[in-house]
Order: sequence, then C-alpha cells, then structure tokens
Amino acid sequence: MTRFVLKLEYDGRGFVGWQRQSNGLSVQQVLEQAAAHLCRGVVPPSVAAGRTDSGVHAAGQVVHIDLRDGLTTRAVRDALNYYLQPHSVVVTAVGIVDDPGWSARFSAIGREYRYEILNRSVRPALAAGFVWHVKEPLDAATMQRASMALVGRHDFTSFRAVACQAPSPVRTIDRISVNRSGERIVIEVSARSFLHHQVRNIVGSLKLVGVGYWPETRIAEVLAARDRSAAGPTAPAGGLTLIEVRYPQDPFAGQN
Repeated sequence: MTRFVLKLEYDGRGFVGWQRQSNGLSVQQVLEQAAAHLCRGVVPPSVAAGRTDSGVHAAGQVVHIDLRDGLTTRAVRDALNYYLQPHSVVVTAVGIVDDPGWSARFSAIGREYRYEILNRSVRPALAAGFVWHVKEPLDAATMQRASMALVGRHDFTSFRAVACQAPSPVRTIDRISVNRSGERIVIEVSARSFLHHQVRNIVGSLKLVGVGYWPETRIAEVLAARDRSAAGPTAPAGGLTLIEVRYPQDPFAGQN
C-alpha cells in the first residue's frame, strides 16, 4: 500500500463535520466512499489534520489515506474528484510520503484558521453561510490590541468547549491578527494545535470588545479566569475556514 496525502477544500454546509457520525453525512464519509472505487470496493480509513465541525469550511485541509500501489498522484486526484461528485468537496493536490508512520494529524507543526465577519447593517446574500453577520460597528484596531493577550503559551480553559476532550487546556498561539477589509473583519489565528471551539470562542469574545461591550483589557482577564463562563459566546461555524496545515517538509512539493 502507498500512503497518499490529499489537500482538500470543502463547503462545510450540509455536513456534520469532518468526522464520521451516525447522525448525518460527513466529509470523511464521502471521501472514503470515493476512495473505495480505487480499492476494489473496500473502504479505506483516512486521517485528517483538523476535525472541522459542522458548518466549518476548509481551503487547505490535509488528509492521509493508504491506497493500492501503482497509482499516480494525478490519477488519484482526478479519480477522487470524479467520484466525489456531486458533493462540495474537491481534492486540489495529492502527494506521496514514504514514511508509513507519517500522519496528517500528528506530523503537523502548524495550523491556520481564518474567521470572517461581515460588518454591515444589511444581511448577506452571496456570503451567507461563509461569514458571521454583525450589524453593530466593530473596531478592528481595538480587537487586534485585545487579541495580543492570547499570543503565546497559555491555559485556554476559558476559550475551549465545555465538552472538549483534550487532556490539557494548554496551547500556544503563534500569531493572531484582526484586520478590516471594507465591510469584512478578518481574524487569522495560527498555532500548532487547537482546542475544541477555541477559535470560535476567541472570536465571540473579541466581538464583544469590538462593539464596545467589553474593554480591551477584558480578554486578558477572561484568559486568566480559566473559566468558560467568563468568556463570550461561541461564534457561528460558517465564518470559520481551515486555511493551511504546515509540516516540516511539504508533502506536496514537486507533485501535481
């Protein structure tokens, strides 16, 4: 068997998330069903770098999957995209790794998420499902200053889901930025790994700062509280996109 690495983009609407679940269709399920056509009907297991939730999108999700020997990267890409129809999931790149222990999830050294807020009084039409519509004016500069309290290694208990199963709430945020581009507020967060709902909970709290309900110093206080009830609400899933996953060596370099 050969370990193939896939880069995916998908529209998270209509899926229960990346991971297979009994209550609906997942991205993992449609990908593995497509891959079964390359494995004589046997459904091969796949592992993703990020277990995106229902409604969360991806522009750079990375997955590894073991398929039979002899297939080229182009053949895998084109065949999977054919069998993934009509689902809103596309394989944009395919690589091969020689190390059987290489993992899309555990070999990753960085992940980047982007959250977009549409900040205007009128609801979205074209962007519906891909942004969080916030009517009240947001001060992006104040949100950016407040977010700096989150950079570095911290206990993020206040910003993780109550049901989060990670053994430790400690994570390191390498970079966070909040910028306005016209009517959009774009929040980007980079870290090696994230807790369940961490980015969406951070965004929900920064929104309270941006509209002036909280002073910018409140974010540091919430972080120190180590209490989920101290933070703001969880921002809607639709504004979140997994943008990039980084590895010590690019598994797609020189391929496709």
